[in-house]
Amino acid sequence: MVARTDRKERPVSRFHGRVEGNDRPCSAAGCREPGEFRAPPLEGAAVGGDRGPPAFRWFCLDHVRAFNAGYNFFDGMTSDEIYRAQSPIAGWERESRAFTAAGGDRQPRWADFADPLDAIAARYRREPAADRPDGKPLSGQDRASLKVLDLAADSDRSMLRRRYSELVRRYHPDRNGGDRSHEAELQKVIAAYQQLRQAPAFA
Repeated sequence: MVARTDRKERPVSRFHGRVEGNDRPCSAAGCREPGEFRAPPLEGAAVGGDRGPPAFRWFCLDHVRAFNAGYNFFDGMTSDEIYRAQSPIAGWERESRAFTAAGGDRQPRWADFADPLDAIAARYRREPAADRPDGKPLSGQDRASLKVLDLAADSDRSMLRRRYSELVRRYHPDRNGGDRSHEAELQKVIAAYQQLRQAPAFA
């Protein structure tokens, strides 16, 4: 078996920020290597052209490593500025602007949404239920949960609790000799009960 000898001596570009073929010389004095790695401009450098930030410096691999090793983010800062920059809430201490319905941040209206299949409104719309003696409203989600529990629309809170206990006993593995084949049904029952117990119709 022949050993491979064609391994690249230089690191893979995408991991090391190398920009090859840019024809820029290394910015280090006296270096003739190509400048393939970008570094921030010198402090106080002139703005590039008529406007915009100063041009970046470009170094070869050895000189960009030396630059990174000697870089100090806090260089030139006062002790108070360093303390503020190191604060875990830096940038969060400013007051948030107010959101008002009358300003540019008006909350969206239901009319702004296209709902051709009535998928959103059917879930959250609550209408007086003709099939409930108390007339308490039921949403589409309420009706779906009642169907999971096999309860009528006119069920009350005590019937809800009783049916929930019955189904939990039926599907729970501890009541079925460790049989876990009904776990999916059990989870649906629990979710339906939790949803209904907070619904206005069962308050």
